[in-house]
Amino acid sequence: MSFGPPPSPYTHSVLTRNDQHKKRRRNRLLGLLAVVLVAAVGTAGLLAARGDDKKKAAASDNAPAASQGRLEVRDTVEKKPATTTGDMAFRLSIDDAVAGEHTEMPGTWATDKILAKGINQTLAGFRTGTDAVPGDEVWQLRLAGPICGYTRRVTGENRTAVVFRDGKDKASPCDHVAFFDLDDGKQIWEHEFPVSTVGDEPGSPTDGATQDTPSVTLTHATVAVTWGGGTDAYDMDTGERTWRTTESGSCQDMGAAGGRALLVRLECWDDSTTAASWQTITYKVRKVDPGTGKEKWTYAGTKGLRDLELPSSDPPVLAISAGETGFTELLSLDDRGKVRATMGLTSGNYVGDCSDEIDYLVVDDCQTIAVGLGQVFVRSKEAGAPHNANWIIGFDLATGKTTEKFESGPGSLLYPLRVSGSRLLALRMSDDRISPSALVSLDPKTGKETPYLYFGVPQDADTLTALDANDIVVQDGRLYFAAHAADGPSSGKAWIWLVLGIGSSATKQ
Repeated sequence: MSFGPPPSPYTHSVLTRNDQHKKRRRNRLLGLLAVVLVAAVGTAGLLAARGDDKKKAAASDNAPAASQGRLEVRDTVEKKPATTTGDMAFRLSIDDAVAGEHTEMPGTWATDKILAKGINQTLAGFRTGTDAVPGDEVWQLRLAGPICGYTRRVTGENRTAVVFRDGKDKASPCDHVAFFDLDDGKQIWEHEFPVSTVGDEPGSPTDGATQDTPSVTLTHATVAVTWGGGTDAYDMDTGERTWRTTESGSCQDMGAAGGRALLVRLECWDDSTTAASWQTITYKVRKVDPGTGKEKWTYAGTKGLRDLELPSSDPPVLAISAGETGFTELLSLDDRGKVRATMGLTSGNYVGDCSDEIDYLVVDDCQTIAVGLGQVFVRSKEAGAPHNANWIIGFDLATGKTTEKFESGPGSLLYPLRVSGSRLLALRMSDDRISPSALVSLDPKTGKETPYLYFGVPQDADTLTALDANDIVVQDGRLYFAAHAADGPSSGKAWIWLVLGIGSSATKQ
């Protein structure tokens, strides 16, 4: 069964796999996890004690979830599992990846029953609790062309959207949006949107022939697509286009942040210059009413910014790059779009990570910048040898001052993931291959760390844990590491990981 062009190791693996191979793969995985989880059981008390040394007050681990309307963007609250020992909740792999083959895998989404993945021009859903290869999917949604944009946002009824090309190669325009159901793979609707090649004047950021990269996001009852020359909004239920805004002059709509509000990022350039560069581009951020498209406020960034990303739409938080590399500051805005507080990242060597994929414009995909509880959480740089370590720090959105600090301790690294109820979910990744890794919750009020899942990662799956090349999803008690792309070996054939899911050993799959 083919996932469609370009040539893919998926099609080859479907022809070559058999039940005996599958049994060996599962036994091998379970054996590896058993080895690394022996350490988890032996050192669980040690890691938990790190949190217990903090102040001991306490709110419940099982904070109630906010009301989740079916047309709202999903904002679930994870609960501490009955058993913190991790077990395999899902795996997707390729039996025989062939040298030289490359497969794009944009987008990873999870529900209580399904792990869904974008693969070339196909959306595929796999049942959790399985050891799967392509061909084992419970549903497939084949699109007319390759996926060229996605959002990590999901609605309360487990629906999301992608944009895709109208032909089978990368030269085809990226000009269609599809809204679909993650549980059964049914397409709810699809629409065509305009193609923009703004940039045919001197100083413009594109050459007049290259398509401006579209983006898609979700907010209340609305699927929003930016396409360079403007933004289109569609009703989630009917697919009807509810409004369109268009840009004139020297600005383009280049990316949108969804969730509880809708922010549109604009790139503007100076027509008086003769050459395009980051020095001639300025950024604006516009808050838009998702129901009408009416502008509520506009924030204008200063000149000389290399990048501006949108980790949060509500409260609005901007990640600013004004230096050579990395983000230099975070800005929180008030309800009029004015700067509320500035949080510098350079003096304390703090790190904010947002997606930098060239082919996909996802300006609100900032996996290690977590916003909520009146704060924004980032990680510090690594301390390095001989005992690697770092910490997570919170900044108050009203004052910009630092709040609670969570230290990893030697031999592990902490990464903030997302706010869940009254807690911050974070990854504690082992850096010494002795102690286990863990999904933990951190309480900003008390400083307490609570382990949710201890787990080990087999050595040949280490590449899945690199945050800049993979998706990390926490949903319904499971933690998923999923690749953005699959590459064959330099020669011959190879067996490679695509997705690893960890869940509680107490959970019946």
